[in-house]
Amino acid sequence: MPDIIKLLPDSVANQIAAGEVIQRPASLVKELMENSVDADSKNIRVIIKDAGSSLVQVIDNGIGMSETDCRLSFERHATSKINTAEDLFAISTKGFRGEALASIAAVAMVEMKTRQHDNDIGTLLKINGSKVELQEPVSCAPGSNIAVKNLFYNVPARRKFLKTASTEMRHIINEFQRVVIAHPGTRFSLHHNDKEIFNLPPSNERQRIIAVFGKSMNQNLISINTETSLVKISGFIGKPENARKTYGEQFFFINNRYMRHAYLHKAIMKAYEKILQPESVPAYFIFMNADPSTIDVNIHPTKTEIKFENERIIWQILNASVRESLGKFNIVPSLDFENEGIIDIPPSGKGPAKMPVIDINTGFNPFRDEENYNDLKKTYRKERDSNLSGWEKLYAGMEGSSSEQIILGQKKDDNDGTDLIIHEKIFQVRNKYIVCSVKLGLMVIDQKRAHERILYEKFINALQNDSVVAQKSLFPKTLELDQADIALLSEIEEEIKYCGLDIRYLGNNTISINSQPSDSMNEDPREMLEIILEQYKSTEKKPGESNREKIAICMSRAAAVPYGRTLEMPEITGLVNKLFQSKNPNYSPTGKTIISIINLEELEKRLK
Repeated sequence: MPDIIKLLPDSVANQIAAGEVIQRPASLVKELMENSVDADSKNIRVIIKDAGSSLVQVIDNGIGMSETDCRLSFERHATSKINTAEDLFAISTKGFRGEALASIAAVAMVEMKTRQHDNDIGTLLKINGSKVELQEPVSCAPGSNIAVKNLFYNVPARRKFLKTASTEMRHIINEFQRVVIAHPGTRFSLHHNDKEIFNLPPSNERQRIIAVFGKSMNQNLISINTETSLVKISGFIGKPENARKTYGEQFFFINNRYMRHAYLHKAIMKAYEKILQPESVPAYFIFMNADPSTIDVNIHPTKTEIKFENERIIWQILNASVRESLGKFNIVPSLDFENEGIIDIPPSGKGPAKMPVIDINTGFNPFRDEENYNDLKKTYRKERDSNLSGWEKLYAGMEGSSSEQIILGQKKDDNDGTDLIIHEKIFQVRNKYIVCSVKLGLMVIDQKRAHERILYEKFINALQNDSVVAQKSLFPKTLELDQADIALLSEIEEEIKYCGLDIRYLGNNTISINSQPSDSMNEDPREMLEIILEQYKSTEKKPGESNREKIAICMSRAAAVPYGRTLEMPEITGLVNKLFQSKNPNYSPTGKTIISIINLEELEKRLK
């Protein structure tokens, strides 16, 4: 039998490697900008065409390259950053693997012009699909100018999986922001289709954050500064009252390298415990400096996953540092003794001291006969019932009878046309569940999921029929968003308008919200929009799911009644009736269970 194992050609191997390094146009922006930073550039320009699918160009004034280095830089594992394995534990540059340029050249058309400052002539290099097409001297400015055209032109399967232009541009802006915040002393600019999006002069960390996220961020920042033998932590955290429902203003940097770290994120969230609204996330920009030998950045080719040698100790240091900064600004969680239900004790008034009054029942005689005793017992019960009326407030949310009947008709195929509900008692439990009596036992309904199902079908109908379901706002609300969210909003603006959110652009990344969906139980349209944007970013479309269906899901989750909201009886009955009029009352739009029935047999077994 002949040998069957063979070495892959370099072009094929590079395309395989590119799958890890270059996932979308934003990956190009990240790799090329980091190369420019490593080249000591003080002015970096990023030019984008068609959200990066046609062109990603990065121009810098860094040290440039010689003719030999220019050619060698596109070979796999060719780098100037490290020489030995020990250098992996003392990395101070962004790149070191020598994979980025080789991976880019394998899946795109690349043109590079580069010149060192002490040379009069530079080098022009053109590579298409790992094949060198041209290399010659050229007159150019010092530094490097690299243009990447037609990404994935030779890998159609990868190109067709690129998202819409607005989605890809949003990812590009995210990568751009991560680099520019880490290096405030460098000038950066970003242009898309000849339109300037960012023009950031050299500044300090605070000024750079404000320039990226808007002037309103200035009043939101609280400085943080802690130095220990293990790590130095500096930067800014946001005030809890300005926390949003969306992610996008949370940044960790280690030795000026952006990183994702869920464990350290929990340290910050723990420090904000009990002072944040539910599901809100504070802004933070944390800059950490540590000995390179105590961290490992070589986990993944994207180099955004970092391992710390003393992770638990750093967690504690970060948590304590955030708590300390919040305390300095008198933003600390107060002790919560769960005073809900505690009897109000009125303050004592001024006046002369009085002897306590002792009420004596003069009619009580323990030696009376049984008949008189029974009369007295009835009187006592009447007085006791009137005295206990105040305690009924403690159980106000646990029961309530409705004067209107709740008729939840079922399909004949399911229940022979009989009504499911025994409409005597219905009540809300812990402001989260609706419980009512049914013929089989007890029915428990998740109020938020039920409302999501109702709104989802309403929004889907509006989107399919191009009809608007909105109520105008008397006083429009304004909201400032970052560039990435502005790009996302432009993508879904038409659909959310049909669902009831009417948006107007006021300039400087500020919008006004002029209407909100009818039947919405979220009173703040700004919070609703933030939830929609975050849900849209974090939710992947299911196979066969249309963009409109995804938007309807996001809208329903944002506009639904939140957990913790006390509902009046008409709201409860209306919610239950509308739920059973929907097409699929058993499951929420995301497939979660809405209804659970506890049958009588199970109750009887538990109470034996």
